[in-house]
Amino acid sequence: MTVSLEEYFRTTFEDKLLVKMPEREDDHLTPATRLLEKRREMAEVEQALAAQKEEFQMKMESLQQRREELERKEYQLKDSLLKFDKFLKENDSKRARAVKKANDERELKKQKDKEIDRVKDETDTHQQQKEKLHKKLERYTMFHQYMDRVLEAGEEFHEIRDIIARWDTLRATHLDLLERDQKNQDRIEKQRQDLMKYMEEKENQVLNYNNQLSGLQTRLDGAQSEAVKWESQWNHIKNTAAKKTLLLGRIKMATHNLYQLVKSHQNQLDDLEDTTEQLSQIQIFVQDLSQITSEIKKMEHTGTSIFAPSSS
Repeated sequence: MTVSLEEYFRTTFEDKLLVKMPEREDDHLTPATRLLEKRREMAEVEQALAAQKEEFQMKMESLQQRREELERKEYQLKDSLLKFDKFLKENDSKRARAVKKANDERELKKQKDKEIDRVKDETDTHQQQKEKLHKKLERYTMFHQYMDRVLEAGEEFHEIRDIIARWDTLRATHLDLLERDQKNQDRIEKQRQDLMKYMEEKENQVLNYNNQLSGLQTRLDGAQSEAVKWESQWNHIKNTAAKKTLLLGRIKMATHNLYQLVKSHQNQLDDLEDTTEQLSQIQIFVQDLSQITSEIKKMEHTGTSIFAPSSS
C-alpha cells in the first residue's frame, strides 16, 4: 500500500503539476506576440493547476478518510489490547505479534504524515510558481493595453496583428536603410582614400616639376652668364680687328651650340644657319623661361601651384 501511494504522488506531482518553464522566445518576436504567448501559457497553467488542485483535494479527502480509519483501527487495537491483555500475557508470541502490528500501524501513520507534508510543500512550490507567472503576466499586460489604445486612436488598423505586421515591415525597412547607409559610408570612405592618393600623386608631380624648373633655372643662369661672357668677347672683337674673324667664328659656334641646346630642349630639329636668327630664338627662349620663373615665384608666394587645375 505504501509503495503504491508513493508512486501515485510521484507521478501526479512530478509529471503533471510541475509546470515547464517557458522557453526563451526568439529575438525576433515582438512584445505583443510574447504577451499573447504568455497569456496563453498562463491560461493553460491555471487550467492544469485547477484540475490538479481538484484531484489533490480528492486525494487529501481520501487520505483523511484513511487517516481516520487508521485512528479508528488504532483505537480498536488499543481496545483489543486492553480486552485481550490477559490473553497476551499468557501468550508472549501473540502479544509480540500484536505489538509489532501496532508499531507497524504507527510507522505507516508516520509515513503518511510525512507524505502529506511533502505534498503540501510541493503545493506551496507550485503556488509560488503560479504567483511568479501571474506577476510576469501583469508586467506584459501593459503592452496589450498599449496596443488596444493604438487601435482605438487610429483608423488604419483593425486588429493587433495588423499593427504587428506594420511594425515588422517598418523594422525590415529600417534595417535595409541601415545596410544601405553602411554601404554608402564604405563607398564614401573608399572615394576619400582614392582622392587622398590622387592628391598625393599630384603633389609628387608638382614637386618633380619644381625640381625640373630649378634645373632649368640653373641652366638659364648659366646660359645668361655665357651670353654675357660672349657679349663681352664680341665687343672686344669689334675693338680688336685682328681677332674679329676668330671671335666671330667662336660666337657663331657658341650661338649655334646654345641654339642647338634650346632646340634640343624644345624637342625640335632645325638646321637654321643665320646666327642672328639663332640669337633671336635663344632670346625668345630666355624670355619665356624668365616669364615662367617669374610666374612660378609669384604662385609660390601666393601659395598656389601653376599646375593646379582651374576652378572652371
